[in-house]
Amino acid sequence: MQNLLNDLKAVLEKDDRLIAEGLLLKNKIIELALAMDAGLIRLLLTHDGIKKHFFSSVDGIPVFDKAKFQQFVSNKAFLPDSYTAFKNKIGLTADGQYLTDSKEVVLAWPYKDCVLEGGQTKEDAKRDEIFWNETLAPDQIDRLLAPKALTNFKKYDKDGEHEVTGISQDDNLIIKGNNLLALHTLKAAYGGRVKLIYIDPPYNTEEDSFKYNDTFSRSTWLTFMKNRLEAAKPLLSDDGIIAVQINDKEQAYLKILLDEVFSENFRATICVKMSHLSGVKMSHKDKKIPKIKEHIHIYSKTDNQITIKPYYIPVTWDEAFDRYENFIAKDDDQPTDHSKWKSLSLNQALKRAGISKDNKPEAEKFMIDNAECIFQTALNRSKNYPKEPKGEFLLIDGTYVLNGREVYLASEKIQEVDGKKTPVSILGDIWSDIGINNVFQEGGDDISLRFGKKPESLLHRIIDLFTKNGDVVLDFFSGTATTAAVAHKMRRRWVALEQLDYIKTLSVPRLENVVKGDQTGISALEKWQGGGSFVYCELAQANQVYVDRIQSAETTKGLQTIWADMQDKAFLSYRVDPKKIDLNSADFNTMSLDDQKRFLIEVMDKNMLYVPVSEIDDKTYGISDDDKKLNRRFQGKA
Repeated sequence: MQNLLNDLKAVLEKDDRLIAEGLLLKNKIIELALAMDAGLIRLLLTHDGIKKHFFSSVDGIPVFDKAKFQQFVSNKAFLPDSYTAFKNKIGLTADGQYLTDSKEVVLAWPYKDCVLEGGQTKEDAKRDEIFWNETLAPDQIDRLLAPKALTNFKKYDKDGEHEVTGISQDDNLIIKGNNLLALHTLKAAYGGRVKLIYIDPPYNTEEDSFKYNDTFSRSTWLTFMKNRLEAAKPLLSDDGIIAVQINDKEQAYLKILLDEVFSENFRATICVKMSHLSGVKMSHKDKKIPKIKEHIHIYSKTDNQITIKPYYIPVTWDEAFDRYENFIAKDDDQPTDHSKWKSLSLNQALKRAGISKDNKPEAEKFMIDNAECIFQTALNRSKNYPKEPKGEFLLIDGTYVLNGREVYLASEKIQEVDGKKTPVSILGDIWSDIGINNVFQEGGDDISLRFGKKPESLLHRIIDLFTKNGDVVLDFFSGTATTAAVAHKMRRRWVALEQLDYIKTLSVPRLENVVKGDQTGISALEKWQGGGSFVYCELAQANQVYVDRIQSAETTKGLQTIWADMQDKAFLSYRVDPKKIDLNSADFNTMSLDDQKRFLIEVMDKNMLYVPVSEIDDKTYGISDDDKKLNRRFQGKA
């Protein structure tokens, strides 16, 4: 057994994908094995002993037993680092049951039946989410996801910051805190009321737009997304829509997940141009096609009739009417009598008007002014229109017909844009016209973020397509609050969730600029001059206070001080015996600082990261009487 352990370790160390900071990554090994990764299998086949143990022969072909391999690698005897050894020594261990086979749910584990909380609060905190690898029984999961108390309420309007004396479902709301727990907190107030959810989640890439910890493994990332999508779905109205923007790396996997969560109520996938063919994107043009697009998957909550407002974009005459080559010459005395209409070519009509088709400005003005006379015809195979009398216009069931073909007038593709008649084309699922220059200037001079912000024009289009004035828009990966800013300018109500600390330095200041009349982005289009208000609040912290302190600690001595406070005030896991930890403090001190942090976070009760709203009267939490009243009103219990 020991020889096999050593041999396997030596073989796996040859694969750079499986090593970080000089250590083998057990979870990565298991993930590649379950995915039948060709590189891993080839590597295992190079060693006769490993081949004999984990492969069987079928007609001379080696067949990999991935279940047996997973069981072996999952064994505590394989890669027992100092951290695991310390946990075993103090008795903080779970049973040996396979996590994926049990009825329990894992707080942060890369499998589908898990709940990944995702606890990053600082932009630069790149901690590995595996720190949260603990099992919680189903009843404990219910407690974890129970609505949380809100605190630190502030109201903002054009006159600045104010105390909050009342709160209602008509208030615009931005909440700081873990977005999974915040979504569950919204259920009572917003269940079935949200018309549109737009999210731009972390893309699971090394290049992190908003500096989220977005380097999850794929399975962990999908668990992360599944938990949040399932929590968000009940918030949608029956005719509600969710739009999820994502890049190439995960969009296909995400779409399958969305099919599952939203019962395949798929509406569209938008392909949107998000960058230019320049700069770094061109550095490897000889090896791969430069990527300039992203995807927006659109789903509805139900399969009921969904209303989508047709959206038109300005185009040139040639783009809109390249096949409209005919002209109706109407009778001067009876212009509405279609029996007296005559069909001419468009060129003949221009000549009659004394306009050369080469004179583009004059020709286009004539065509726009006379669009109700310019037409094309098309055969409708579902109709059996008469082809006679030849050359005579007929009106059949409200449709003009010429020579057995339906007549389509150019006037149907003319709309007023900024008070001017303009040729338009209906918007399809390829959006290449979104302005992506100078996006970093949107939000105000004090809201500087060079990368990551989505253009206000993009959010304007999405919100315009699926909502009307007064509808509720939700973004639970709010980032720099682009969705909220655009929704506010468009007179929609909105809810924004963000857990990163820049909510106070970027998100809230940007929204303050909006209510004061910010003139960047879509403000001119919406004739925005300011107004309205919004409420800021936070999930009331319990153990999360210690998580933040642990993450910020720089020395073992600092962690020891935090541990002393935790024993006195924190909510510790029922599996923890503080006396055993203190008795083995020498072993704790030999671990790396990261492992020490990892351990102190793990010994806490994850159900108690934030204060349950049902326990706000407990004096332990120090919730003020004013905040208690606001929470009860928000949850509809006042």
